[in-house]
Amino acid sequence: MLGIQEIGSYIPGKRVSNYERTEKFGITADFIDEKIGVKSISVRDPSEESSDLCIKAFNNLAAKIKIKKEDVDVLVVITQNPDFSLPQTSAIVHGKLDMPEKCASFDISLGCSGFVYGLSIIQSFMKENEFRTGLLFTSDPYSKIINPEDKNTSLLFGDAAAVTLISDNPKYITGKFSYGTTGKDYQDLICKDGKLIMNGRSVFNFAAKTVPKDVVCCMKLNNLTLAEVDRFVFHQGSLHIVNTIAKRLELPQEKVVFDAWDYGNTVSSSIPILLENEMNGKDNKIIFISGFGVGLSWASTILIRAK
Repeated sequence: MLGIQEIGSYIPGKRVSNYERTEKFGITADFIDEKIGVKSISVRDPSEESSDLCIKAFNNLAAKIKIKKEDVDVLVVITQNPDFSLPQTSAIVHGKLDMPEKCASFDISLGCSGFVYGLSIIQSFMKENEFRTGLLFTSDPYSKIINPEDKNTSLLFGDAAAVTLISDNPKYITGKFSYGTTGKDYQDLICKDGKLIMNGRSVFNFAAKTVPKDVVCCMKLNNLTLAEVDRFVFHQGSLHIVNTIAKRLELPQEKVVFDAWDYGNTVSSSIPILLENEMNGKDNKIIFISGFGVGLSWASTILIRAK
């Protein structure tokens, strides 16, 4: 039985305050506190590549749990902002960590839905090949592509990375997954000429319309009711998005997690960063997770406490 054993993360120490940019962007403190929910964004050092963020996340994981590198069967990196267009960032991480040659490695090009997709992909790959230990990295530093003069993006996105240890000694196992894509709207969140462009209203409407329906779908797939879920961990697109989804589903506020105040929307890393803490709550027997955004795509599943 494969599942999540532990999670490590890395959030750069540098912060850019959104309160200090209220005049520049014509916004108020209330807008920050009540709408976007991001007081400051985390920003990597220019010398830090996507692979470097992965290494620092791994070091955090290794400080929590002993990992024998010779036992790692597969290493996967989810990123849309790789070190280079080629080779794959997973190969660079593999080399920097001095993993054994027998360790498979590959990248997944997905954004906000990437972690949930990645869980399904790496576990399926491991089951098919009878692997016992895998590392699922998420590292998508958007500071590489953010225009600091763009109000729609520069107030929201922060840099971070996470790594999830998948093993046959799990703390949580996954249930059934639900997925979807509205590819015709891909231009609503797109990188053109090296800069991120986002139609904020369209992305919000997509999330507000699509995610509640997908939550209900995922619940049915897993023969669960919303009341049986202990925690809901949604992608941290913004406070307004998370609150809107919760309101439309009539979820108790205390069950819905938002904690991106100090670092921002970290794309594929947003869910594992939250899970790193949520997994320690022994009362959290069932956790619902959902990622949604770039693509436009979404993916959801449940995590069931195994021990």
